[in-house]
Amino acid sequence: MGSHKLILDMDTGIDDALALAYLATFSDTELLGVIGTYGNVATDTAVRNTAYVLELLELHDVPVMRGSQAPSWAAAFIPDAGCAQFHGTDGLGGFGPSADWHMPGSMSDSPKTDAYGHRQEYRMADPPETDVHAIRSLISVGGYDVHDPHANPAVDSFSLSFASDQCETHDDSRNRTTATADVRYSPALPAGVQFIIDTVRRYGNDVTVVATGPLTDIDAALQAAPDIAGKLRLVMMGGTLTQEGNCWDLTAETNIIQDPEAANRVFHSGADITMVGLDVTHQCLLGGEATQRWRNAAALSEQSNGAIPVDSPAHSATSQHALSPRALRFLADIADFSIAANLKADARLFSAGMPLHDPLAAAVSLDQTLVSCIDLPMKVETQSGDFHGTRGRTIGDPEGLIDPLAPRVHVALHVDVERFVVGFSDRIAGVRH
Repeated sequence: MGSHKLILDMDTGIDDALALAYLATFSDTELLGVIGTYGNVATDTAVRNTAYVLELLELHDVPVMRGSQAPSWAAAFIPDAGCAQFHGTDGLGGFGPSADWHMPGSMSDSPKTDAYGHRQEYRMADPPETDVHAIRSLISVGGYDVHDPHANPAVDSFSLSFASDQCETHDDSRNRTTATADVRYSPALPAGVQFIIDTVRRYGNDVTVVATGPLTDIDAALQAAPDIAGKLRLVMMGGTLTQEGNCWDLTAETNIIQDPEAANRVFHSGADITMVGLDVTHQCLLGGEATQRWRNAAALSEQSNGAIPVDSPAHSATSQHALSPRALRFLADIADFSIAANLKADARLFSAGMPLHDPLAAAVSLDQTLVSCIDLPMKVETQSGDFHGTRGRTIGDPEGLIDPLAPRVHVALHVDVERFVVGFSDRIAGVRH
């Protein structure tokens, strides 16, 4: 079987980490690079979490790069309370890297080649200098302005005054402090975005970009390099077509609401897009029996000094694919955290376990037969109010009434639940069919 070349663009929380682990079990999958972006966590945390998970998975040669630090419509981003509820404040249920953990040097120094054969290095470098005067008035919390009542910014947990000295102006006539309103912020192109451009130019549709967070990086790549639109193959986790969303008003989906403008532009770019939304991911639930199997597999591996006994159900696994006991226990820990969080949030919907949002998108990037799709022109509502709707809502237009010339998106509607969920659990545990 030929190699699947992938770029992952992740806001690395729990299900992102599980998606990485799933992909690590395939010998015919080549991870060209992983981009950490904002969403479940801030960008710096996403980069750190990604590097930590890759180390646990012993994927030492996969480069990690920074993506966008904020939505296209904002200058900064702070994760909201809902993200912490489902992913923990560190994004990994409290099981992420310790404060004294250092990212391996190989994660930041892996040489790459651009579309023209020139060697490049994509580093986890410090973020570009930010014009602090651009920040205060455009904080984005969960896709909403910080002053929006939907934001729920958990002000007790997050400080919004990190740039207050530089960004505030004094209005003496009203005897109060106001935030700078008219700002412009144009950061340098993030390394992760440039990596998407260079790699798609080099490989075309032989590489698949898997986006499990907001689509800001994808949009930025398309804006900076329109020539890649016809070559870009994208599998995205986000949106919803046939059910309610998972944000405050139950209309929008989290990855889309964080940057609706970017998502709408991506939908209209003409790229080859497969949308894996809540419609299908909510059908794919992972329960505690799976995580117990992973713990048992870890114990069995330790008892046999890493060798799998001949009479073990996991005997068909190869050492190339087997995850270490440490990795298995970590994955069980974070999954159990998510299972409990989802059960607490909605005992009816998630009584059987946590939804495998990002792992399903990762799986579809390797095997599209897991889902059945319809091709629809898609748009994202970017405004709320009369004659608009609700910001962040993903809308299908089967008759082309909104835009008859709009490109079509492959929208997943049905999923082979048993084949995927059982296969996912088995691969993590080391069982091969």
